[in-house]
Amino acid sequence: MQNEAFDQLAFAHGGPVGRGVLRHLPEDFIVEEDLGFEPDGEGEHVMLQLRKRNANTEWVGRQLARLAGVKPVDVGFAGLKDRNALTTQWFSINLAGRPEPAWSELESDEMEILQVARHRRKLKRGALRGNRFVLTLRAVEGEREAIAQRLEAVAARGVPNYFGEQRFGREGNNLARAEALFAGKFKERDRHKRGMYISAARSYLFNRVLSLRVERELWDRPVAGDIFVLDGRRGFFLAEAIDAETADRVARGEIHPSGPLWGRGTLPTVAEAAALEREALGGCEMWEQGLETVGLEMERRPLRLPVGGLGWDFPEADQLRLSFRLQAGSYATAVLREIISTE
Repeated sequence: MQNEAFDQLAFAHGGPVGRGVLRHLPEDFIVEEDLGFEPDGEGEHVMLQLRKRNANTEWVGRQLARLAGVKPVDVGFAGLKDRNALTTQWFSINLAGRPEPAWSELESDEMEILQVARHRRKLKRGALRGNRFVLTLRAVEGEREAIAQRLEAVAARGVPNYFGEQRFGREGNNLARAEALFAGKFKERDRHKRGMYISAARSYLFNRVLSLRVERELWDRPVAGDIFVLDGRRGFFLAEAIDAETADRVARGEIHPSGPLWGRGTLPTVAEAAALEREALGGCEMWEQGLETVGLEMERRPLRLPVGGLGWDFPEADQLRLSFRLQAGSYATAVLREIISTE
């Protein structure tokens, strides 16, 4: 059950209409972080905007800490970015009276410094508006007209806001570790790894709920008792009954139905929405109890993922290039799986 493949989750638009190769080169997967704010221009933190190639976020953070002579915990970033990609990302380093090092020492084929500025606060996880993507797929098979029609549907309706397959580790290893952790069969001293395992379990439960609602064609439609999340914001509210105004707001994309990020507390949904969640999570008591035991609190995540500014072209006969924006915490793989099957 817990090793359920990502591609076995329900499709909202009928399954992919083509095949292709992704990440043949790092430049085929371009990600640019959008913080949604500018550095303060003063303060004890230095903000660095880096463009990195074939380098994961945590490794870069350790290099920054080493150069600055600080602990890795003094380096902040808003989110993890893919390693096999060309990514632009901000980091903060708390110098707290230390002299500023020669950041140019970081420059290499893998890393380029784009901006340096001062800031008053540490950059924290999740402190970003979203990300912009430019993805190039090669060796594409499929009818261009069918691919274009699917892209139009995705642009109009969005896609299910699944947690991506990378969340669960290679062959679902993060879930296997979470299961052993909850069963008391092993302890993980590394806080980061422990957090990854716990997050994988939480994401697994969310994906189960979302997949059931996709099967019932209710992932982007309201049902009685839904908890709605405001688009691009953290605010939410309960709707015990669905009136015309609520339905119109969902249709316009102002609000989205949500699913549970499991933790302590009771499900806030009622009526039909609560029944759907309990049905989807049948037999998952071990996962629920494990997440409650580690101290997480019940939260919500939108079921629908809007795909902003979606554009596409075919630069070569067998290539497809996509560009789009996603909100923070969402996955490009959730978009791709509705369009084309990738290797």
